[in-house]
Amino acid sequence: MNSLNWFIARHYLRAGRGRGLLSLITWIALGGVTLGVAALITVISVMSGMQEELRSKILESTPHLYVLEYNTSLQVKDYAVVVDTILLMDGVEGAAPFAMSNVTLVLEGGEYSQPAYLFGVDIDTLATPATEMERQIVEGGLDLRLPESGLPPLLMGSVLADRMGIYPGDTMVVMSMENLKQDVFGGFQPTLRQFQVTGTFTTGMYEYDLANIYTTLPDAQELLGLAESDASGIGVRLTDETKATELGAQLGQRLGYPYSVQSWIERNRALFSALQLEKIALGVIVFLIVLVAAFNIVSTLVMVVSDRTREIGILRTMGMTEKGIMRVFMIQGVWIGVIGTAAGTTMGVAISWALERFELIKIPGDVYFVDHLPATMDPVTIALIVVASVLVSFGATVYPARQASRLQPVDAIRHG
Repeated sequence: MNSLNWFIARHYLRAGRGRGLLSLITWIALGGVTLGVAALITVISVMSGMQEELRSKILESTPHLYVLEYNTSLQVKDYAVVVDTILLMDGVEGAAPFAMSNVTLVLEGGEYSQPAYLFGVDIDTLATPATEMERQIVEGGLDLRLPESGLPPLLMGSVLADRMGIYPGDTMVVMSMENLKQDVFGGFQPTLRQFQVTGTFTTGMYEYDLANIYTTLPDAQELLGLAESDASGIGVRLTDETKATELGAQLGQRLGYPYSVQSWIERNRALFSALQLEKIALGVIVFLIVLVAAFNIVSTLVMVVSDRTREIGILRTMGMTEKGIMRVFMIQGVWIGVIGTAAGTTMGVAISWALERFELIKIPGDVYFVDHLPATMDPVTIALIVVASVLVSFGATVYPARQASRLQPVDAIRHG
């Protein structure tokens, strides 16, 4: 491919006198590739950002592994023995028991009630906490210390506290249906216990901040009727959360029946699968823009061939081969594709960076789990988009280039 091919290709892309329409179509084809690549990079980056943000927020308040025991009470008996066994396994950073149950929160006077999900955490442990939320509680960032009133402490999600009009220092009744007590008439009554709110927390996950409440493990055990040595389950923190599925299977084999081990990936598989499917679907839809731009490249080169027929005939009579003519038009198409891809990549990366850096687009936090559109750029994904765009542009040159190369010199000069 010599310099003459490049010179002729560049010459044909320029609009001569009376060829303004051809120049316009060339710019449209170039702009189509640019916008298509920019949109594709931006959409994929936003979807990747949403996945990463969701993953981060889930891991803040979720253990990497859950250890449960299948028995008649669905409780882990003598959890201390199980915790010691878990901590002996390679890849485990920490393990801690927890109690959890659905409860009902009742304001003083009973004028308003709200369902919630109660977690009891061990704040006196010297081991590594199983979640970031527990770490903040253990280190004192979130207050679960015994208040001066002597009532058991309670941490509430910020959205839940706002909905109920609760502030730190207020008291409320927590009702559990798991620890039913028989009354004098032979009926069964739920367990009621008064708690004092010592603080609120915000995870950024609307569903968590609306439903979750925390108290100490002993207070949760008393409310739920659990023995001091029993827990609802054990949360495990790993040194590498991405290996949760593999290490979970190993831990399950080590503990054996009746224990069951679930990873955070398994518990949230449906949510992440839905996001991944949405990411793929949007990527395919936006990639159609690049394909439309490829058709513009085809139409541009076809018009160039039609407009330059006489010149092609003259080049053939001067000794240029069919392959030489093909190279000229393929260079034009690839030129449009490469320049458009480079411009689109620059634009897409700039938009994605600005979305993440300046939080340009705000979205309702009570509908989504974030309050702005995040964007996470993956160099490998961007490289694949660049390669795909250039290949599509190259493929678009084949038909018009072959048509140009097949023109007979005499006919081209006569009818050009």
